[in-house]
Amino acid sequence: MSLEPNFEHLRARAVESLFHHLADACVGLIVVDQHARIAWIGERYLELLGYSGNPDDALGRPVEEVIPNSQMRHVVESGQTMLLDLMDIGERTIVVTRLPLRDEDGTLIGAIGFALFDRADRLRPLMSKYQKLQEELTRARQELAQERRAKYSLSQMIGNSDSMREVKRLARRAAQLDSTVLLLGETGTGKELLAHGIHAASPRANAPFVGVNVAAIPENLLESELFGVAPGAFTGADRKMREGKFQLADGGTLFLDEIGDMPLPLQAKLLRVLQEREFEAVGSNKVVRVDLRVIAATSRDLDALVRERQFRADLYYRLNVVPITLPPLRDRTEDIGSIADRILDELAFTTAAPSRELTAGAIAVLEDYDWPGNVRELRNVLERVSAMTDDTVLTADHIRGALPRAAGPAGPGERLAEGGDRPLSDVLKDTERAAIVGALSRTGGVKAKAAKLLGISRASLYERMQALGIKEDTQGTV
Repeated sequence: MSLEPNFEHLRARAVESLFHHLADACVGLIVVDQHARIAWIGERYLELLGYSGNPDDALGRPVEEVIPNSQMRHVVESGQTMLLDLMDIGERTIVVTRLPLRDEDGTLIGAIGFALFDRADRLRPLMSKYQKLQEELTRARQELAQERRAKYSLSQMIGNSDSMREVKRLARRAAQLDSTVLLLGETGTGKELLAHGIHAASPRANAPFVGVNVAAIPENLLESELFGVAPGAFTGADRKMREGKFQLADGGTLFLDEIGDMPLPLQAKLLRVLQEREFEAVGSNKVVRVDLRVIAATSRDLDALVRERQFRADLYYRLNVVPITLPPLRDRTEDIGSIADRILDELAFTTAAPSRELTAGAIAVLEDYDWPGNVRELRNVLERVSAMTDDTVLTADHIRGALPRAAGPAGPGERLAEGGDRPLSDVLKDTERAAIVGALSRTGGVKAKAAKLLGISRASLYERMQALGIKEDTQGTV
């Protein structure tokens, strides 16, 4: 004798029991056939509807004759479920659910409706919880969007020199266009700050600003960082789609810093995005379309890289639509005093230290130094001076003590004067060489620390060492 239960019988009993439980729990229940005629309706529902006739007289009638606002006909015609809906009956609003009914072969034979509550306000706790979750989600999205907004404006680009006024003029013009912008200049000249400013002054200002340093990401990870990774694209990949920087910047601006260090294979994919505004994530065949503006920046000579076949010429032409060259600090010495004052104010604000001011002699020393690391190095020197003294008035001796040793003993104008009749370019090279050698000597030849001391990237340090003929030994000797 088989002990296997009769599953079909059990299922039929469960359906019948569920129907009776719902009929008792709900304030109303109705069943219609495939023509939206009433096949069954509960007495409680009729009372709720204010129906005064004989209950049996409602059977077979079109549902709209008994329930004027009913949507049961829509359910039997479309076969779609209406899980939660509101229906007005006189001055009352009731919460209803409507489900299609099908026979064993899936043919639509009618629909069933439940009046769950006779007052919509019973849903208030649920709706309050839902609204709270929606508010938290909206707040989280706003905070995330705020993190991706531009942090600087063009007004924060300090300088009244002719070269800086021209830079700001070009930047404001570029902000009103939607073309690709290429920022050129030595490291530390403020290319990232200018990129933020262009975005903040553009029609895309309320959309995301996403920055990525191409040189700081390992080559094998750069593609996924830029274009995202499809679920399960490789072993250990997320099961969900991981968006890349291009998707995160959709609608706004993507800032690609140190674009000259982008590997050649990725340059072709970047060119496609710039031309077609579409790409494929790593491990995906799905084309993703984006609407964004690209601002690229580099401290390297892209013309030379193109000639050496280290950078694609077609990508260079696509990037070099609106080029803006930021001048080095040594070419705008008249701006050094105002920049230094702003940096000291920012340091006082962030460290809660007293405000400091520079004497005329201190400014003269700053103006006489060549600043191979530009504004970044200037900030580094002023921060070092602020950390080394409690004096609120910074003198020439304070500044000399913080500059690289090769520049320390000289007074204003002395180093250039020593050049005699030599070309200025040779004097500048010698000064830069002395600064690098001094930094390497002070850090025991550790190039990462020397680069930090000079306020430049390690890649720029290697580049300048090669250009100046500085050997890469542990003592940093020439």
